[in-house]
Amino acid sequence: MAVLLEYGPLVLSGLETTVLLSLVSLLIAILLGILGAVAKLSRHAVLRGVGEGYTALVRGIPDLVLMLIIFFGGQTAVNELGFRTGLWDYVEISAFWAGAGTIGLIFGAYMTETFRGAYRALSVGQLEAAQAVGFSRLQTFNHVILPQIIPLALPSFTNNWLVLLKTTALVSIIGLQDVMYNANQAGRSSQEPFLFLILAFFIYLTLTLVSDAGLKLLARRYGAETR
Repeated sequence: MAVLLEYGPLVLSGLETTVLLSLVSLLIAILLGILGAVAKLSRHAVLRGVGEGYTALVRGIPDLVLMLIIFFGGQTAVNELGFRTGLWDYVEISAFWAGAGTIGLIFGAYMTETFRGAYRALSVGQLEAAQAVGFSRLQTFNHVILPQIIPLALPSFTNNWLVLLKTTALVSIIGLQDVMYNANQAGRSSQEPFLFLILAFFIYLTLTLVSDAGLKLLARRYGAETR
């Protein structure tokens, strides 16, 4: 117990970083997911090819490998480009933004399929009816597509978010002081690595349970409003 009291605050200090990283990664994933879904649903072959290539490439590379490539290789590439063009000096990519960008890129591919699947589940007749009564594209999206696409996408969206939340633990490998990184540090300092891994386990489990409960309430509430 004394060890937990001494090093527990160190582990908990990484909680803010973990939560912030998760939320920023989610926003990136949603944006890329929307763009990816639009590309894959496009009538233009080039855009469909870009969308298909994005999801196939990202889902085919292990998360850890992609994170290391972006953190180390991306920084090298950016600085090499700056050196050759003379547009900027040395640029250092922070572990936070490398982690958020990588996780957002990964889960953007999954969000692409979430949004695309939800859109395809819509009734074509309703979209045609909206056009027939003179709705603009924006009005059709706001009043017809969005109210139906949210409940359709929520189950898959919830699953993606819960997996994303746990995936943030990978950023400890690039030195970001999140819950996992601090738990490892506390374990080494106290020579009780298993104890602090268990503490990290319960922290992630709590975040997951709270998120799951919140999204289930959102799904029920939205479902009640649309019935």
